[in-house]
Amino acid sequence: MRMLVRSQQHGRGGAATMGEDGDLGTAAAVFAAQRRRLFGIAYRMLGTAADAEDILQETWIRWQGADRTQVQDPPAFLATITTRLAITQLQSARVRRETYIGPWLPEPVSTQDDPALGAERGEALDLALLLTLERLTPTERAAYILREAFDYPYARIAEIISTSAVNARQLVRRARAHLTSGRPASVAPAQQRRLLDAFLAAARRGDVQELEGLLARDVASRTDGNGVKLAARIPVHGRARVARFVAAFSHHFWTGKAIGWITVNGQAAATLSEGDRVTTLVTVTASEEGIAQIHWVMSPEKLGHVNAATQLTAPGDSTRRTDPADPVEPAQPVEPADASEGPVPPGNPGAAAGGPG
Repeated sequence: MRMLVRSQQHGRGGAATMGEDGDLGTAAAVFAAQRRRLFGIAYRMLGTAADAEDILQETWIRWQGADRTQVQDPPAFLATITTRLAITQLQSARVRRETYIGPWLPEPVSTQDDPALGAERGEALDLALLLTLERLTPTERAAYILREAFDYPYARIAEIISTSAVNARQLVRRARAHLTSGRPASVAPAQQRRLLDAFLAAARRGDVQELEGLLARDVASRTDGNGVKLAARIPVHGRARVARFVAAFSHHFWTGKAIGWITVNGQAAATLSEGDRVTTLVTVTASEEGIAQIHWVMSPEKLGHVNAATQLTAPGDSTRRTDPADPVEPAQPVEPADASEGPVPPGNPGAAAGGPG
């Protein structure tokens, strides 16, 4: 962080800095102006809003206690602290996830008001890519995020992660190679929304043939429930297996749930609500071949931001619509049906029966 902090020997003749009085009000204003960007960095690094907020709290404490009169570039200084804390946090977070019950998915966050979530570009934001980022080392992930989402120059990235510019460039190149290997090109947002809408309709009807027509050959369905009732604990892979499994719980999973729409992580998602609370979020990643990934988020601690966003709609608006570009659509309560539970997906005896997998 040497280049971000003015050397003491330059005294008052150094580069322009914040007010020499170290006023905490000024410090708070500077931090507030950078908060969205800092959250965007931390969230992309860690994949959960709760962990990102913890990082921001620690960053504020360190900023509050720093000699701010010596800081040449407060935004860069704060970004450096946030990134380094996130790198350390990510290492321990991966250890904690080893005891997670079932698949772990990133926490969805509303991006209605800030589509790029504090960044120059909406890169490294959709749930599928955030999940893929788990393959990278913490420093590869940091370098990739700072370059691709925040457009940082390699020299600045090198300073933040304590390496050379040449090595920073290599880290980004290596990360790109990991992330693009075997990754099909995604479809336009409007097409993703249409596929998700069609998937929900076919899933509620339990129409295996229609589901198969929407799914890519190597489709994967994952549910993040962390042990919650009806959440499958093992992913389901393959067009035929996913179609049969989704159809198997069509008679009871959707009963009593209202379906609404929300924009999370830059893409359309459906919310399944019981009363005033969202109990499930469903979104898909799609390619020209069809739906490639289905993500079901059922863990209550992962739905906090989604529930908060849906509460911002006008009273009586049961659509819970957060994307102003979407037409108003009435929520769709599903009529009660046979409450018998569906089967465990074939070949997955460890999965929890009766819910998405």
